[in-house]
Amino acid sequence: MAYDLITMGRIGVDLYPLQTGVPLGRVTSFGKFLGGSATNVAVAAARLGRATAVITRTGDDPFGAYLHEALRGFGVDDRWVTPVPGLPTPVTFCEIFPPDDFPLYFYRLPKAPDLEIHPGELDLDAIRATRVLWVTGTGLSEEPSRSATLGALAHRARSGITVFDLDWRPALWNDAARKDPAAARPFYAEALRHATVAVGNVDEVEIATGTREPHAAARALLDAGVELAVVKQGPKGVLAVHRDGESAEVPPLPVTVLNGLGAGDAFGGSLCHGLLEGWDLETVMRHANAAGAIVASRLECSSAMPTPDEVAAALAAGAVR
Repeated sequence: MAYDLITMGRIGVDLYPLQTGVPLGRVTSFGKFLGGSATNVAVAAARLGRATAVITRTGDDPFGAYLHEALRGFGVDDRWVTPVPGLPTPVTFCEIFPPDDFPLYFYRLPKAPDLEIHPGELDLDAIRATRVLWVTGTGLSEEPSRSATLGALAHRARSGITVFDLDWRPALWNDAARKDPAAARPFYAEALRHATVAVGNVDEVEIATGTREPHAAARALLDAGVELAVVKQGPKGVLAVHRDGESAEVPPLPVTVLNGLGAGDAFGGSLCHGLLEGWDLETVMRHANAAGAIVASRLECSSAMPTPDEVAAALAAGAVR
């Protein structure tokens, strides 16, 4: 089948506290959810009516079976989600201290299965044919995922929309990159050569370009090869700059934040949807901001992804209520 979006990257089980403002050691109950940034983006786009699939790997265990069930429930094709015997499905805990403190604790040892994506296992025809391909910075953190990610990008050869989510998670890189993030920059530069869209927050664009000033970082991303640079600025909103000169700087939608995790993934799914719709840049950014704000107002990530009617209602109200 033809896909609107194929994402490639992390998957796992999110165990989120059902009590807010409580340190993890004192939490007494948790909710279990499908998680992982690339996977959440596929879910977000599926909620908006897109045909999506994800390329990733799980453990050969009950949590891996749960993730397949959850993907199918969200309407995301799981044909390229395969097990890795001997490695456990990753689990991620968080703490919830609204409005802006949500520490994450990744349990991905001895190695996350989603970093065991091998170049020879990729369906390169599907990767070339999909209308949007979405890859992540975490996919560059370790082999063989790094070669698979760069190989997918090279084979796609900038056909269609190719999004590089800068996705900087230092805890998931080796000691050298954690101590000196510039060690990761050559891999980011290689990915940017093959991407048409780059998206990241100010910390992530600094990893990719060496600067965190949004306008300068956007120019640097364009110079690195992309056609559209999207810089998320938190409370200052989002900046988007296209190579053809079109730009938009859109403030955030007012929202009472419950859990900020997953808002960026909702933004990403909406970004893909808006680009496929051919909307002007400001409309794309406003829709993506609204999708992110809705998820920030909810506890969970994947199951919180909004429907088109929910995004439309938030935009009409001028806030998430």
